[in-house]
Amino acid sequence: MLPAPTIIDDLRGEPLVATIGSVWQLVTDQVMGGDSKGVIGREMVAGRAAIRVRGDVSLENNGGFVQAALDLSPTADVVDANGWDGIAIDVLGNGELYGVHLRTDYLAKPWQSYRQNFTAYADWRTVVLRFSAFAPYRTDIPLDKRRLLRIGLVAIGRAFRCDFAIGGLSYIRADIHD
Repeated sequence: MLPAPTIIDDLRGEPLVATIGSVWQLVTDQVMGGDSKGVIGREMVAGRAAIRVRGDVSLENNGGFVQAALDLSPTADVVDANGWDGIAIDVLGNGELYGVHLRTDYLAKPWQSYRQNFTAYADWRTVVLRFSAFAPYRTDIPLDKRRLLRIGLVAIGRAFRCDFAIGGLSYIRADIHD
């Protein structure tokens, strides 16, 4: 018998506190002088408890992102996800393309990450993101899933209105969600 997915957040806890004990945070390009704006909150979305992110991504002042970020350990330690093949995200949105950015402790610069895109459709769907499909961004260091620190769901790279909801987040094995 295969083990069930390991839950990162099932959205049953206190507002913005994930099941693992970390707190969801809103990060925008304003940290580097950009003009994007957003809000994050817990609410019911299409019948499910969710973390919802809404905002406007602006390219002004060299900006261009709105992000929901979560440390994968409440103590900021690295997480060893070597027993898992990827991450599954229950998501609903406005039909736009979004990114998932992973960070490890090997990355020194804030703009470095491992990236994969998904579309957030207008109904709840589970998006499965294999670790093997994450592409290094501004780094030559391969993704080491034994050294994970943070995950970000990101509206990035173009001016648009973002609106997406996260209804669950888990580590998965390939044979569970194939």
